[in-house]
Parts: sequence; C-alpha cells; structure tokens
Amino acid sequence: MDWLAAHTWIVWVALAVGFGIVEMTTLDLVFLMLAAGALAGGLVSLVGVPVAAQVLLALGVALAMLFVVRPAALRHLRTPTQARTGVAALIGRSAVVLERIDDNGGRIKLAGEVWSARSFDPHRAIEPGTAVEVVQIEGATAVVYESEL
Repeated sequence: MDWLAAHTWIVWVALAVGFGIVEMTTLDLVFLMLAAGALAGGLVSLVGVPVAAQVLLALGVALAMLFVVRPAALRHLRTPTQARTGVAALIGRSAVVLERIDDNGGRIKLAGEVWSARSFDPHRAIEPGTAVEVVQIEGATAVVYESEL
C-alpha cells in the first residue's frame, strides 16, 4: 500500500492511457477530455498533493475540458456546408432541369448558372422542370438525381 501511495502518478497515467484508447474507438472527444483530467491528476501527484486533492483537480480539469474545450474543438472539426468553396459547395445543392437529362447528358440550372448534367442512374431520364440534387461534379458536368420532394 505504501508503494501505491508513493506512485499514484502511475495510476493516473494508466487511467489517461485507457481513456485515450477508448477515445480512439469513439472519436467523440469525451474520453480525450477525461484523459486530460487524469493527466492533470498525475502531474499534481508528482508534486506530492494528497489523493483527495488529486481527484478533485482531475475532475475539475475533466469537466472544464468537457464543457469549454470540447465544444470549441467540435466546431473546428465540423466544417459547415456554407464554408465549402468551389465545386465542393455545389454537392448536395438543388437544381432544375432545363433540357432532358439521360445517360448522354442534358442541362440544369444550378446556383444561377447553366451546367451540363448527366443522370446518376444511367437508365433513368429526367424531364425538364424537374427538381434534382447534385451528387458530384465531374469536370464541368454535374451528376444529378431526381429530388424526392
């Protein structure tokens, strides 16, 4: 028991590594924040702070990381659709068929411009006036499918 009391930092580091391993499987940044709290507990244990204070500090750091750092990190990780530029911004957008679209091509009005287009399903033709959604852009051709709305 004396050894454990003198080496609590090892328990904290093992806990942090365990949280880190779990984080690699979940990728939601919760266990990463808990690992940061465990590392904080391990650091203060090296200074000789009592175990109760180590636990309180680890909990405080973990909670601060969960409620302050995690939301900011998630905002930076998830790029909203509006921030995409170029042809990547057109994927998922709605358009209107101007000329019949089949496996050979056709025309759509997309983001105020006329684009050449082809059907995502090569066996299906889409008639003028139909609403479509862009699946991908191949060069100057939009690959579309008929909107379900």
